[in-house]
Amino acid sequence: MSSNNWEKLGEEIRRTVQDAVETQNYEKLSQVIGDTINQAVDTVADSVKKASSSTKTQYKGYKTYTTDEQRAKKSSGMQYTNATQETRLSKGTFEVKLPSKVGAILPAVLGFSFGAIQLFVFIVLLATTLIVDSTFGLGPRLISGTFSAFSLVMSALGFGVGTYGAKKLGRIDRLKNYIAAIGKREYCNISELAAKVGKSDKAVIKDLEYMIKNRWFGQGHLDKQKTCLMVTDKMYDQYCQLEQRKAIEQKEAEQKEALQKEAERKAWEEQNASRQHLSPEVQKVIMQGEEYVRKIRKCNDDIPGEEISAKIYRIEMLVDKIFDRVEQNPKCVSDIKKLMDYYLPTTVKLLEAYAEMDAQPAGGENIQSAKKEIEATLDTLNAAFEKLLDDLFQETAWDVSSDISVLNTMLAQEGLKEDGLKRK
Repeated sequence: MSSNNWEKLGEEIRRTVQDAVETQNYEKLSQVIGDTINQAVDTVADSVKKASSSTKTQYKGYKTYTTDEQRAKKSSGMQYTNATQETRLSKGTFEVKLPSKVGAILPAVLGFSFGAIQLFVFIVLLATTLIVDSTFGLGPRLISGTFSAFSLVMSALGFGVGTYGAKKLGRIDRLKNYIAAIGKREYCNISELAAKVGKSDKAVIKDLEYMIKNRWFGQGHLDKQKTCLMVTDKMYDQYCQLEQRKAIEQKEAEQKEALQKEAERKAWEEQNASRQHLSPEVQKVIMQGEEYVRKIRKCNDDIPGEEISAKIYRIEMLVDKIFDRVEQNPKCVSDIKKLMDYYLPTTVKLLEAYAEMDAQPAGGENIQSAKKEIEATLDTLNAAFEKLLDDLFQETAWDVSSDISVLNTMLAQEGLKEDGLKRK
């Protein structure tokens, strides 16, 4: 009987017991128990006979040696385990211990058989308890109930042992599939092994943890994320070295990031201190503007094209100068309302969309068309931001023009212009 059949048989017994208790109909239960005992006895006899008569087996290139061959190899210093107990397989790259099925079949057969017998005894005693309850009174009822409870506990124990044997038998069969999937490699992904045996990744990990713990894989290891099985110490050492390097690099990156954040914090504090004379509204607008500048710069870093990067860099420079102007002349904060409410959010949105499309491995007609449209829009935005920056300096330009006019008039009155000198 295969390991799957053992598991199915155990599940069938459990379902039958549950149905019998719920429906109070024990006819099918008696039949299942009888069939279980007969099948178990026949199977264990056949399995023990086959295991005992086995002298030499071949398994996909992995050679196993029997007791006679051990004696022949002993003089050369090579040792092999008895084939009736366990088998050691080696194919150059890794070593596997294939346990004997007898050690799994016996607990399965004896456990299920004992559990079935005790369950039958429990049913008989339970019926007896009901009869005693209505006929002989409390004392005999307590005795009968105690024995029936004991039989139920022993039945559960027997089924537990049988389930353990069935699971071990299934793992032995799956071990062969795992070996076949690994082949001559020193590692294999868990997902590949799961596909080979038709189990979930979680079930395969549980299998492998059991096998590694019991040394079925002589040098078996799982990685930290439990996504890969390594079957040699050499491969595991390489993995550990790689993890150590990654940990060092990650620590260095974290330290660098911490230093950068600290530098940014100090710069922000210095800038904030220099803006104490500004109103909270103006300070908020400037901080939002700096955040937009950072987003534009990030998009520029994510987009590799030189031509579009030049356009994005100009936008970043113009926006930065606009907010520098707002800091210098807080009265013009009202002039950039549309910039804050629409133009900058839209600009960042377009740049992020461009970066996402540019990252696609294959650019179809729709992607290329959208990218060209965004590139053309960036030219329009650059022109608009240049005009906005120019407008913010309009008042200053007027003041400069007025100052120049007054200066020319004074110079003329004093005779200090080129067209003449002051007369006495």
